[in-house]
Amino acid sequence: MARLVRHDATGPYKIDIGSLPKDKPIFICGCGLSQNLPFCDGSHKGCRSEEAGKLYVYGADRGTVIEIREQE
Repeated sequence: MARLVRHDATGPYKIDIGSLPKDKPIFICGCGLSQNLPFCDGSHKGCRSEEAGKLYVYGADRGTVIEIREQE
């Protein structure tokens, strides 16, 4: 079953997992385009050209816009 999930973020969410210098932050996907969910893989860069007030529908590959709608 297919679903349309709306994501408003155009970048990742930073999660700090510790205070030790060797601990690196983890970035969780906020745009929904990552191929490595729930982690960010940099795919949000594809959101840069999206216009405010529009709903972008991406294909199964999450890299191709298949439809642009007026936002409800």
